[in-house]
Amino acid sequence: MPAADPTQRFSSRVGNYVRYRPGYPYAVIDLLRKECGLTSSTVIADAASGTGIFTRMVLENGNRVFGVEPNDEMRNAGEEFLSAYKLFSSVKGTAEATTLLDRSVDMVAAAQAAHWFDRERSRREFIRICKPGGWTVLLWNERRTESTSFLREYEQLLLSYGTDYQSVRHERTTHEIETFFAPSPFQVRTFDYRQEFDYPALEGRLLSSSYTPQSDDVAYRPMLSELRRIFEAHQLSGRVAFEYDTLVYYGQLG
Repeated sequence: MPAADPTQRFSSRVGNYVRYRPGYPYAVIDLLRKECGLTSSTVIADAASGTGIFTRMVLENGNRVFGVEPNDEMRNAGEEFLSAYKLFSSVKGTAEATTLLDRSVDMVAAAQAAHWFDRERSRREFIRICKPGGWTVLLWNERRTESTSFLREYEQLLLSYGTDYQSVRHERTTHEIETFFAPSPFQVRTFDYRQEFDYPALEGRLLSSSYTPQSDDVAYRPMLSELRRIFEAHQLSGRVAFEYDTLVYYGQLG
């Protein structure tokens, strides 16, 4: 069964998460520069920073970044992953209680995480820690489910074997996002993104998801057998691809 506490859902999946989760298109950084005034001097809080996938992108832009992560295993992995970046600070905290000082950052970002937040409490916290005129940016990769026959079959696998897949799909975040920003205005942009896998990587990508059965579950072996069947039916030169819509919501909360 999935962990009741959302902050603990990925504790046993960190290794696969680090290796097989997708990044984000660099067009996101260009967007933030153009629309949100991102410069190398912008101080950023990355809420629920996880293993540091998005955190690294803004560190590479030269930003000072506070990676706020409640899960010990994920935070430790992020600290190791980002150990070479002197402008990175790891913080044990949640989106609802970051522990950061009032008005201490210029931007709050949350990548692949907003669907786990208590929206009202995290919204208040983002307003508290952000300087006047600061920006909130919520982004995530939404896997396409109908664009190829492989993705249609992969989606059916998740519907068949996922423990609580339908209740945590990112589409739910998309539908509810206005309640996070409202009554403040916000903008949204969408970018294409793609991730290719051989079979071991595809299996790792599947097992990085918090809603898939783990090795002690009776459904684990049948799920992997079905994954192998789908892969063999659709692979080209030993590879298959996920296609994503990378959604970026941004606005100034008030």
